[in-house]
Amino acid sequence: QVQLVESGGGLVQAGGSLRLSCVASGNIFSINAMGWYRQFPGKEREFVARIIGSDSTNYADSVQGRFTISRDNAKNTVYLQMNSLKREDTAVYYCNVRGRTTEGVYGDYWGQGTQVTVSS
Repeated sequence: QVQLVESGGGLVQAGGSLRLSCVASGNIFSINAMGWYRQFPGKEREFVARIIGSDSTNYADSVQGRFTISRDNAKNTVYLQMNSLKREDTAVYYCNVRGRTTEGVYGDYWGQGTQVTVSS
């Protein structure tokens, strides 16, 4: 089993910042990519940011320049620094890990989600 535990969500005013963290544990053999997705009420989960290796990053257009993803490989932890937050960033944010378990199973693994609410 792979466990992902997110933290750092909460309520913030527009223009403020939050930092999300996600720690991966369990029977992880290797991690290819770590990332963040978000889900608005009644909508499909959407891509926010991804980091492959230590420094290859991708961002959704809606967060480019405001959000920064980083990773601590030694700690199997991924971070999402969110600056200049807008009301439309309000969503449940999910951590994603793409990798292989010690049993050889390759796949996507998800956290339980953390709520981010941006008020005006």
